[in-house]
Amino acid sequence: MNNSLNLLLQNSLKENWDYPALSDYKGITLNYKDVARRIEKLHIVYEICGVKKGYKIALCSKNQANWGVVFLSALTYGAVAVPILHEFKPGNIHHIVNHSESLILFAGDAMWEQLNETEMPNLQAVIMMNDFSVLFAKDQKIIDTREHLNELFGKKFPKNFRQQHIKYHEDSPEELSMINYTSGTTGFSKGVMIPYRALMSNVNFAKQVQPHLNNTSNVVAMLPTAHMYGMMFEFLFEMTVGAHVHFLTRIPSPKIIMDAFAEIKPDIVVSVPLIIEKIYKKKLQPILNKTSIRVLLRLPVIDQKIQKKINAELVKTFGGRFYEVIIGGAAFNKEAEAFFRKIGFPFTVGYGMTECAPIITYAPWNNTRLYSCGKAAPGMEIKINSSDPEVIPGEILCKGDNIMLGYYKNPDATDAVLQKDGWLRTGDMGVIDKEGYLYIRGRSKSMILGPSGQNIYPEEIESILNNMPYVVESLVIEDNGGLTALIYPDFEQAENNSLTEVQLEKKMEELRNNANEELPNYCKIQNIKIFPEEFEKTPKRSIKRFLYQRTEI
Repeated sequence: MNNSLNLLLQNSLKENWDYPALSDYKGITLNYKDVARRIEKLHIVYEICGVKKGYKIALCSKNQANWGVVFLSALTYGAVAVPILHEFKPGNIHHIVNHSESLILFAGDAMWEQLNETEMPNLQAVIMMNDFSVLFAKDQKIIDTREHLNELFGKKFPKNFRQQHIKYHEDSPEELSMINYTSGTTGFSKGVMIPYRALMSNVNFAKQVQPHLNNTSNVVAMLPTAHMYGMMFEFLFEMTVGAHVHFLTRIPSPKIIMDAFAEIKPDIVVSVPLIIEKIYKKKLQPILNKTSIRVLLRLPVIDQKIQKKINAELVKTFGGRFYEVIIGGAAFNKEAEAFFRKIGFPFTVGYGMTECAPIITYAPWNNTRLYSCGKAAPGMEIKINSSDPEVIPGEILCKGDNIMLGYYKNPDATDAVLQKDGWLRTGDMGVIDKEGYLYIRGRSKSMILGPSGQNIYPEEIESILNNMPYVVESLVIEDNGGLTALIYPDFEQAENNSLTEVQLEKKMEELRNNANEELPNYCKIQNIKIFPEEFEKTPKRSIKRFLYQRTEI
């Protein structure tokens, strides 16, 4: 396998010159030659801005074709890309830009209205993602360069820009390619340092398991591209094989997703469980709950016919052309998984994390096991820290080419998870069978997957709530697709202020609204549930989260 990502990208842009590369759904389309031209023009800007190899370039906007251009331009120049979720609050974005020491920030128009360049003193320039106009520059020559960019481009390539002119930075396996922040908040943010070997290993993995993807293939990018899962398997891998990526530039509601699938007919579908579960609940459960259907499903021959019909409708819903649906990011609803497996729907559940860029385990849909998330991916090893790994759950450890270099400027956090012998502590619990299939039994980490694949860290929300009046402690859990805050109130303070039970409940609702003003949309609290007593703790005084994962308690 090729060991250089930039060489792979360089060859792909040359070989697929006239093929479509990146599209905004219902908007512009850039061919591979257009992407190459824009990359070359941005490289000219980087030179003028004083960007050298290894310098950081941050990008923060909604999914769009130019996001892909900027990301590729950073890597192929030899800079380090710093993708930032556009849903982070302005203060969090300021923090990441500063912490990463980024020299240039590419921002979406909606984002820039909320940002302040004085809060990011190291920036040399802020550039609009939509049209590459200069929003802020410390040096006039940067503005002049943008104004005369076409002229400078023409001077550099007087006989037109062609395939043979593409020559990109030669990357090495241990070289830092990007820093992906798991969170934006100062006290919780960890910048995962991803080396080129990790990106390349994930690309090689994808090529092995999806060999059918080529320059006639289409992919719908609906997950956040700033998140490792979507970035790798809905964008970067596709760019190395000449596929056409269609970015959903708006909030990916089920209707928009289904419309896009019907029109684009993707060759592969990458999803998070929530999307699949919504389809199951909305489209299938009402049918399956009908008495007549339940009776028919008990008759073997008719049952098989109904299963085939339901499967055919599901396949059609996803465009009808895909090889398989790959589900990752969180645990899949067991009822839905069992039903989809029963009817023969081509899906598989994988397992990964940002620190592995992201893949750890996978198995193709026709060679997997129910409730398993596959076997160790090529280039990876997994083991269970348990006296009996087949029966007794233990922490999942992994090792291989996909592993991060560590957390940026955070050696303590790095040492806590990355062992000296190369094994990474995932923080997740599982068992592994004799054939090597992994079964996740619980998450010792508390991360919740947001509606479009965003990482939600409940501790961040809890830290906001715990600083508010009338709150002793809180616990945020996932509940029916949303977030519920369990709050143990300060009853003594309420009594001292003569608050009735109804008035205390109103105070809690006020706190919910106040907290939501500080949180991104995907982190907003939908409900508050008052707890009459302190939460049960471990000897270390950590809340036993596993006891409170459902609100029916």
